[in-house]
Amino acid sequence: MTSPLFRGRPRRAGPHLAVRVAHAALGGAAGFVWLVLPGMTPPAEAPVAIITPSPAGGTVGTAAATAATAATDGDETSGADLVLPVAVVGAAGALAGYGYVRRRRRARSRTAPGAGRPGAPRAADAEAAAPAHGDGEAATAGYGEGDGDGVPGLVGAENRLLAAREELAFAEARGGPEAVAPWTRAVRDAEAELASAYAMRQRYDEGVPADAAERRHVLAGIAGRCQEVVRTLDAASAQWSVRAAQLPGALEVAEARFRELTARTPAVEATLSALHARYAPAALDAATGYPELAKDRLVLATTELNGARQASDLGRPTEATGHLRAAEGAIARAGVFLAETDRLARDLTEAARLVPAALTGAEAELAAHRAPAASGGAPHAAPLLLHADAVLAAVRAEVTSGRPYDPLELLRRVVRATEPLSAGESGVLAAAAHLAAADSLAAAEAFLATHREGVRVTARTRLAEARRLFARGNAATQADRVRADDLAREARASAEQDVRLRGHQSAGAQQRPDGQMG
Repeated sequence: MTSPLFRGRPRRAGPHLAVRVAHAALGGAAGFVWLVLPGMTPPAEAPVAIITPSPAGGTVGTAAATAATAATDGDETSGADLVLPVAVVGAAGALAGYGYVRRRRRARSRTAPGAGRPGAPRAADAEAAAPAHGDGEAATAGYGEGDGDGVPGLVGAENRLLAAREELAFAEARGGPEAVAPWTRAVRDAEAELASAYAMRQRYDEGVPADAAERRHVLAGIAGRCQEVVRTLDAASAQWSVRAAQLPGALEVAEARFRELTARTPAVEATLSALHARYAPAALDAATGYPELAKDRLVLATTELNGARQASDLGRPTEATGHLRAAEGAIARAGVFLAETDRLARDLTEAARLVPAALTGAEAELAAHRAPAASGGAPHAAPLLLHADAVLAAVRAEVTSGRPYDPLELLRRVVRATEPLSAGESGVLAAAAHLAAADSLAAAEAFLATHREGVRVTARTRLAEARRLFARGNAATQADRVRADDLAREARASAEQDVRLRGHQSAGAQQRPDGQMG
């Protein structure tokens, strides 16, 4: 079935706000001119002096007439003098409003890939205009930052894959693994196709190939693979989507999962509180607020489940199916938030246990290089040894300080200090590098799964490359593990920035069957 998560995007109202600001500035300047206009308008008739005879035989009023004439001239002069200041103030206000509008537009364009190309649509507008899935075409999203060439389909295809995984999990809970085996194979085929597309995008970002014609060919290949991902998933989804007769059973499965997560949430909150008491705040950044976000998703799931029940009772299966899918999506994301908190607790515990052993292993690794470096046989090793010694000393001081620390970060520091001197194929340092990379990769994947509507193509590409390096397993070198860790952390940071810039889609906002975002 067609998931309701990706049928549309909220329209952006930025240009209308900018126009209103410019109109307000111009209107204010015009109003100010209008207020002072009476002072700038001379009287219709010049004042007439009254001549009164005087005892001296002269005239009284000549001086008065002269004074009146001078006063009139002065009024005209002062009114005329106001023209230039008023004009300056009005022009300054208009220019300020126009400048504000331009700055807002430039700021928005810098946040979207493809900005700066005349006539090129912003990524958000392209995503809103293009279908996510269901019509055999991949969504256009995530324009290339490097050469100004579009990279169509990667964002939409991966979002479709993430939604398919959620649907598959609920379908498997209803019918068992054997019943959904063809759908499972379709999801795996789509994963392999998307991984190839991301590998092509990573090389494209690195400037390979360099020839312009070949780069266009690469983009066409990426688009073709993304279309194949969507086609494969749509075909499988059409076979395994919930039918009207299956609605009662599907609702029972979703409600059971909902009750399980609701009951589990307090324990996860307690786990996070215990972690805050034991470790440094930086160690928990990846999961801070996740129990609250899980509860938010469960609240949405309650609304959608009630809507599905009501629509089913009223004999509206299509509407009921839409509500059910929205509920399943919210429940799945709540499950990710809770599971990620528990996963981080396990990784921190394992890292704290591994830090002393990693320090010992690092010392043994460095000792093997000290004698050749001291005899001048390995001159390049001497500065590396000095740096590694300083890092290990700082890590030991932090461990023995009695203050809370981040054990995963300490492992990273030990691994990076010794990586240039270590073979790293096995042993405690290899285990430390594997744990650090696995932690970063899991954190980035969880963030993408739960905030996918706001994450752009660059963060996804780096995450896919980290996933590729990490998947080498035992064949991976120490450098591969460190590189995978770096890429996963870079992907998480980039994804967080994307969501902050596009906050209306953060925290896994989902589209409900009525078209509103939940």
